[in-house]
Amino acid sequence: MIDGSLPRLEFWCDLQCPDCRTALDDVRALRARYGDALPVEVRHFPLEKHKHAYAAAEAAEEAFAQGLGWPFVEALLARVEELDARGQQVLLEVARAVGVDAEEVDTALIDGRHMLTVDADQAEGRAIGVTGTPTYVIGGQRLDGGQSQDGLRDRIVAAIEAAAAGS
Repeated sequence: MIDGSLPRLEFWCDLQCPDCRTALDDVRALRARYGDALPVEVRHFPLEKHKHAYAAAEAAEEAFAQGLGWPFVEALLARVEELDARGQQVLLEVARAVGVDAEEVDTALIDGRHMLTVDADQAEGRAIGVTGTPTYVIGGQRLDGGQSQDGLRDRIVAAIEAAAAGS
């Protein structure tokens, strides 16, 4: 497969969500299976019940701007309980741990430079029917995750294969 020959997989995520942490195993498996042929994009859908999720989304966008978005997302999802308990300090610790400029993350959280991106993701998510996380969109098909991940990876693979066959 050539790079980008498959449809983009959107991973609608709340970075304080334990279910998204579980879903990350599926995302990793899909990335391992398809490599660079499957573009995977984190889309932000911070839920109101997670008080640090919006800031986490902003911090992730800064990490992506610095070229270390995926390592940041993966490391942060591994610490969702700690983020819940300790808040934004965890965002800076994770940034430092993966090589992101933590001072720049802190500045981004203060100046709000990534708010429009996060707000746009939330608005688009609502418009396409995202109500919870994780949710996936592949080839125009929305697949809702949540607490039950059973069979979801197989459904994503089927959607990828169907989209690839049609191209």
